[in-house]
Amino acid sequence: MIFLSKSALKQSLFVALSSLSMVSFAAQPSQPNILLIVSDDAGYADFGFHGSNVMQTPKLDSFATQGTLFSQAYVTAAVCGPSRAGLLTGRYQQKFGYEENNVPGYMSQSSTFGDEMGLPETEKTMGNYLQELGYTTAIIGKWHQGNADRFHPNQRGFDFFYGFRGGARSYWGYGENDRFREEDKMESGFANFKEHEGYLTDVLADKTISFIENNKDNVKPFFVYLSYTAVHAPMDAKEEDLAKFPTLSGKRQKLAAMNLAMDRATGRVLDKLEELGLDENTLVIFTNDNGGPTDSNASDNAPLSGTKANHLEGGIRVPMIFRWKNHIDENANYEYPVSTLDFLPTFIAAAGGDPSMYKGLDGVNLLPYLKGEKSHRPHQTLYWKKENRGAIRDGDWKLLRYPDRPAELYNLQNDISEQYDMAAVKPELVRELYKKLFAWELGLERPMWQLQRKYEGYAMDRMDAYRQPLIHVNH
Repeated sequence: MIFLSKSALKQSLFVALSSLSMVSFAAQPSQPNILLIVSDDAGYADFGFHGSNVMQTPKLDSFATQGTLFSQAYVTAAVCGPSRAGLLTGRYQQKFGYEENNVPGYMSQSSTFGDEMGLPETEKTMGNYLQELGYTTAIIGKWHQGNADRFHPNQRGFDFFYGFRGGARSYWGYGENDRFREEDKMESGFANFKEHEGYLTDVLADKTISFIENNKDNVKPFFVYLSYTAVHAPMDAKEEDLAKFPTLSGKRQKLAAMNLAMDRATGRVLDKLEELGLDENTLVIFTNDNGGPTDSNASDNAPLSGTKANHLEGGIRVPMIFRWKNHIDENANYEYPVSTLDFLPTFIAAAGGDPSMYKGLDGVNLLPYLKGEKSHRPHQTLYWKKENRGAIRDGDWKLLRYPDRPAELYNLQNDISEQYDMAAVKPELVRELYKKLFAWELGLERPMWQLQRKYEGYAMDRMDAYRQPLIHVNH
């Protein structure tokens, strides 16, 4: 038997604990880089991984096999600005008065106007949260959360910004004699204006690649929000891409060309991650900001009814893919409803934080669901609201409330196209969901701005023009 002196025993114990500590530290996975890619106004059916045999999206089709594809993914709004506000904050945007209307928009006389409109400064963005967790953060592309300097991305949690403040702009750089709004100017840094050269979708990919290269050896992980304008109007396409779709014409041909350019640009970004050896520890998400506006860009949302700007599935259900190698299953499909509200808590958890410590978030951490640690629905209930219009999904039942007609009720498990209105045969369920939607609305702030009323009429006309044939079930 060997006896140690007290000093020797202390020293041995210190060495053992130090070794254990080092092993424990070494065993902790490093924080992943995070790349969030958001397309703009894309049609639900306009991707190969969603069954299109017209569109060419080979890079995204391959990407979809490398991760998990969500079959029931939702945004919080059917138009760009408020949808992105919900995504960025992890909160229903109506809770802070950001009603489902874009800024600056065509507002009523009682509304806030122009540059006074934007994501309230009281709200933290995912850039803020990830900065606190040690990330270098960037947004590249479309901002659309307010034009005033106080709403600028560099003031809202993003270390680096290259893009423009508004909601849409030409895909080609403006010349010195071109007239354009201040918010349409390209920026590199805080109000450092410099127009780009080349096709905007390519330029945004170039800037993303440059940011990744510049931060690949950084001690801090990076978060990049690549916010495309593709395939939002104006319908600007490259001639060589148009030539690849000789059987198409008009807007549909331009959309196909723009979609292909976006797919190719995304592929270059993903290839750069692999080239630099970063793809193993980078969580990559691809999604879209709202349903396709069929009337303005010829997008296809089939088999979903509706378009951008309404609460039918075609306005709020979007493509979504997650890839995090060795953490999330490859070539998998997740079938329960999820929301872009879930991005922020998922990012916090992936970064080593505890989402439950952050009060007020409406999303959930999806990682336990994707890893099979939780088998129930992430969300029993989801909500949407724009002025008098509203929608609630509870389980597989969905109620739509309108200003000009009775509410409609659909079972999405059996009726993804929302053709069979079950309201007449389920009156008790209609009342129950109506009350549940209203109870949620009682916790919202009054809208800070609202569109002129005539645009609500336009929205209803648009919905009726692009929905599947409607059958009212009476027995």
